[in-house]
Formats: sequence, C-alpha cells, structure tokens
Amino acid sequence: MSEVRRFELNIPEGELVALADRLDHVRWPEKEPVEDWSQGTKLAALRELVAYWRIEYDWRRCEARLNAIGQFVTEIDGLDIHFLHKHSSREDAMPLVITHGWPGSVVEFLGVIDELAEPSDPDAMAFHVVAPSLPGYGFSGKPEGTGWGVERIASAWVELMQRLGYTQWVAQGGDWGAAVTTAIGQLAPTGCKGIHLNMPIGRPGPEDMQSKDPKVLKAMQRLGFYQEWDSGYSKQQSTRPQTIGYSLVDSPIGLAAWILEKIHYWTDNAGSPWDTLSMDQVLDDIMLYWLPATGASAARLYWESFGKIGQGKVTIPAGASAFPKEILPAPRAWVERTLTNLVYWNELDRGGHFAAWEQPELFVDELRACFAKMV
Repeated sequence: MSEVRRFELNIPEGELVALADRLDHVRWPEKEPVEDWSQGTKLAALRELVAYWRIEYDWRRCEARLNAIGQFVTEIDGLDIHFLHKHSSREDAMPLVITHGWPGSVVEFLGVIDELAEPSDPDAMAFHVVAPSLPGYGFSGKPEGTGWGVERIASAWVELMQRLGYTQWVAQGGDWGAAVTTAIGQLAPTGCKGIHLNMPIGRPGPEDMQSKDPKVLKAMQRLGFYQEWDSGYSKQQSTRPQTIGYSLVDSPIGLAAWILEKIHYWTDNAGSPWDTLSMDQVLDDIMLYWLPATGASAARLYWESFGKIGQGKVTIPAGASAFPKEILPAPRAWVERTLTNLVYWNELDRGGHFAAWEQPELFVDELRACFAKMV
C-alpha cells in the first residue's frame, strides 16, 4: 500500500482511567541515600511529576494539538509510518523532513513547527514540515522482524518525501534523528539539497589523545563521563531491549523514571529538569511511549544500530549546530571527518541535547541560517 491516510488521535477514555488507576497504586522504593542524581532519578522529583500527572495533566490538550497540526500514516516497506505534516502556505517553502530520537518523539517539535511553516517574519525562510515517528516509536508500526536500523529508516524517509510529491527537500535531526539524517546524507538521494544536525556526530582520532585544545579536552571529558556514568540505558537497550521493555511497557512509573533521568542530565538546566521543560512537555513525551506501549519496540533501535552511528562519509552539503550541553560534544574537526562538505557550523551559548524542545527560537534560526546556504 502506498496511500497516505489521515490519522486522528482519540484515545479511549478507558485507557486514561486505567493509567490513573496505576498511578494511584504505585509501589514506591525508598529515597536514594544521596543528595544528587548520581544514583538515578530522584524520588522527590518523580513523585512531584507523578502527582501532577495524576491530578493536573491533560492528555486531551496534547491530543488536540497533534490533530490540529495534521497527522498521517503511510505504509513503507511493510510498516506503517506515522508522521506530522504541516504544509506551508508559502509557495517558496522548502520541504523539510525532521527526525527525533530517544527518549524523544514528535512532540519535541511542537514549539517549532508553526514558525517553520508560517514564519512571523514574511521575509524569513519557510518550510513544509514532515516529522515522522521512528519505527517502533509513537504511533508508527512496531517492526515484527529485525533489520529496521538507521540505514533502512533513512531509505524509508526518502520514499516518504517522494510519496508526498517533494522533488527537492532538506533533512534535519538530533540523537537518533542525527544518525538517520547522516544516513540520508550518505545515500545522497536525488532531490536532497542538504542536511543539518543538532547533534554533530564525530569521533576522536589518535592525534586527539594528546591534544591540548580546550574544545578537544572538553569533548574527551564528556565522552569519558558518558561511557562511565551516563550510558547504562544504551548498554541495556542495545544488548537486552526486551528485558527492560517489560518494565517500560507495564509500569508508567518505571517508564517516567527511565525518561526523566535523561531529561535531567541532557537538558541545559540549573539543577532541575523543570528549569528547561515544563511538566506538561515532559509528560506529553512520556505519553507517546505509554499509550502505544512502545518501551520495548523503541529500545530495539539500539540493538539494531548502536555502535554503527557515523560510519561512512557525507559529501552533500551539510551543516551542524553545536549546543553547549550536548551529551557528546564533537569539535568541528571531528565532525568534518564525516561531513566532508560542511557548509555551516555554529556554536551556541545555551541549549542542550533536545535543541528544538529546549530552545525553539534558536533552533529555528539555526535551520534557516544553515539551509539558506544550500537552497
């Protein structure tokens, strides 16, 4: 099937009632014996979020917002792909496919889609925005077999843009979205004018081991911290995704704790995840894992592709925006080893891993500045 079908969200009220019942019967562990987040998600922070989730959070608000943007589903390579599609009224708008990562979802882009499609400044660059949910994420289908790694997803996105009738387009992504977008760049499909990453992918070389460059030293330090203290989730999901999947699909508290830890560590905040994102924003994202029960299927992408990211070269025009609290900062020299035709590079003074979510205005400015050099 190659038809594009309208997708309207209307979660049965019974599912929301069942969730409320689970939140009313939590079996809490004892408080962590440390004062920081070094042992994981703090009990007080999670209890605060769950209390808000149970009493004040309104899923129907998020549901209405997604429906208002425009949701669609189309079958590609045997799998239903869900996507948001905001078509600009501007005749000169450039089609853009924008890809989220883990533990994100298409809700990362709710604060940027309208401005990208209908700029407040009539002279600013406009885009037709296509935001797909990765296979096994959100309301996309869950692969029943193996093989849905970043290269296959990249090929599916190329097919999606062709199916929508876009003959010239650009691609953007962060986290897994950066890996998929890099793979699109490696494919260099006809019509793709260039790519932009907000998680520039780069690895150190032998010459970097003795470097005194402050940017290289910072990147090496952050890489060491990630490997030692921040990568347990990826090791579990890339080796035994099914095992953690039972908890993520069955327990809303387990799912929220798994995601909230990364919101805390990966955003540019002053000590609390709520410094950067609201509880509504975080819960909107958690609900896109809870409602379609994608904790296991989303984790399997790590099993498919973790450790294979950034291999190969991209020769089409590419750009990158380096946000200061990125989990794995990569100096420009590292990035240019993969993006060999880097036409745009900018280092920003604020923002973290979830660039569009955390800094929507800066993010939109970065995309316009980058893609203006390509089209």
